[in-house]
Amino acid sequence: MKVPLFDLKLQYKALKPEIDKAIEGVFEHTQFIMGPEVKLLEAKLAEYCNTKYAVGVSSGTDALIIALHALGIKPGDEVIVPTFSFFASAGVVARLGATPVFVDIDERTFNINANQIEQKITPRTKAIMPVHLYGQAAWMDKIMELSKQYNLFVVEDAAQAIGARYRDRMAGSFGHISGFSCFPTKNLGAFGDAGFITTDKDEYIEILRKLRLHGAQPKYHHALVGYNARLDTIQAAILLVKLNYLNEWHEARRRKAEIYDRELSGISGLRTPFVYEHNYHIYHQYTLIVENRQGLAARLKENEIGFETYYPVPLHLQECFKDLHYKEGDLPVAERLAKSVISLPIYPELPESHQAFVIDTIKGFYNRR
Repeated sequence: MKVPLFDLKLQYKALKPEIDKAIEGVFEHTQFIMGPEVKLLEAKLAEYCNTKYAVGVSSGTDALIIALHALGIKPGDEVIVPTFSFFASAGVVARLGATPVFVDIDERTFNINANQIEQKITPRTKAIMPVHLYGQAAWMDKIMELSKQYNLFVVEDAAQAIGARYRDRMAGSFGHISGFSCFPTKNLGAFGDAGFITTDKDEYIEILRKLRLHGAQPKYHHALVGYNARLDTIQAAILLVKLNYLNEWHEARRRKAEIYDRELSGISGLRTPFVYEHNYHIYHQYTLIVENRQGLAARLKENEIGFETYYPVPLHLQECFKDLHYKEGDLPVAERLAKSVISLPIYPELPESHQAFVIDTIKGFYNRR
């Protein structure tokens, strides 16, 4: 039995008539750039995320860099980020000439350890960028408290967390500006790169819209230098279809997570994900902490079961940040977990028999049949 980490074909087949019709509609009106579907999607995403505004952009990375740019982050500034995340979380800071300041993570949730943020704040600190990793929201009460106390911006990296909730409030509705990804494998995935930005702040919405269009408003008049970061109309049309099913998909992932939890909990040598009671986890990834990851990975591969390591090298140890002079041992929790995490298949359409095979394979490896 072959079990992929994710299978986008199953989702497309289920929605094929609706998606094909939506794409054909774009072909009919031929407004391939900034067509009507983009504006409609922005309205629906703002409503879904419980924010005043949403701005469609070309990727989750562009969402973050535009958010930081709109807030005036510049060379010499510092932005606090978790060291355990996808590269874009720190890469966008460096791209603007600012300095990412890395913080260790909470061993239970993989999110930034909010108790360690304050000690990293300096006169150069301008923003905190929490990442809602794997689909569970970070400790936003503490982060927003620090933001207020030190007059810092908060930019939520919600790339993996559309629909996740913290104390019944949507991820991406806390910060000054937030960025989301709609990469194809995300819970809400396009047929290519796509993303969006959310904010409640009237003072940022126009600059966000300008920045995605080369800084132009009106056309050919540039008050600032921006980006070519527009959301394609075809992608917006596809996302409009998929958005209708997003909550249903979240619940399907959560049911599969419950099965993994039930069947894998208590096995010596692995730990299932921890979820705070006040959080609504959307399980973009289902990530175990395991002993002998190399051996387990070999067994999964032998049985043609998809898996991935998110993420094998903490950001503070990446070669491109060597000039920041971090060394092994500086952020020990992230360094240890980077060597022991492994993510399993958990897409909504995952057949029960496939999930059972994954579970039996893991139990067999740890001699718990």
